[in-house]
Amino acid sequence: MLKGPTGCGKTRFVEHVAWRLGRPLVTVSCHDDLSASDLTGRYLIRGGETVWQDGPLTLAARIGAICYLDEVVEARQDTVVVIHPLTDHRRLLPVDKTGELIEAAEGFQLVVSYNPGYQHVLKDLKPSTRQRFVALEFDFPAEEREIDIVQHESGVDRAMAHTLVKLGGRIRNLRDRGLAEVPSTRLLVATARLVASGIAPKTACRVGLVAPLSDDADLLAAMHDVVDLTLAG
Repeated sequence: MLKGPTGCGKTRFVEHVAWRLGRPLVTVSCHDDLSASDLTGRYLIRGGETVWQDGPLTLAARIGAICYLDEVVEARQDTVVVIHPLTDHRRLLPVDKTGELIEAAEGFQLVVSYNPGYQHVLKDLKPSTRQRFVALEFDFPAEEREIDIVQHESGVDRAMAHTLVKLGGRIRNLRDRGLAEVPSTRLLVATARLVASGIAPKTACRVGLVAPLSDDADLLAAMHDVVDLTLAG
């Protein structure tokens, strides 16, 4: 279980681990309408015949892949419980529609992630789900590491990467003023790529960093002031 703010590197971490281990990765982006059938599979009509199509969870269990459920808290609780038999000593996936009882192949692993900042009473994981996982806490990288990441991922020079990371840190301090979501490392990289493509830094920061964070006029004005101050310094 990977817990941390949006855009801090949870998905990239899973991708890197799968690459390092040389293992196939099956990723599912969870959402409100995700059903158990979306995970396990369903019957489809093909060429006038009814055929069974494995869902991503079933496929991963069959081939021993890493199955990654991104933002699992967004899925309905009655959908999430389908993973329970796979995440304890049984390592089994019952597929009701086919009558199969699939034993997870060697190497199968299940990874889930979510952003604790989005939690509320209707969007949380059951204790019976939480306690099936080891939990790893993620946060934004330290400043020097974040500068390295922004520079490497975008192609801007180090001075510009340093300026953007400093700007991101200053805007993150506005959380106490009502900013619901602070700029992520991913957002800093996206803004840096705009700069690298030839867009003026101030314009890139306004449209790529500030505008996606809020629609509140007062917050936007405060963030624009921070942009002007940082880029002038």
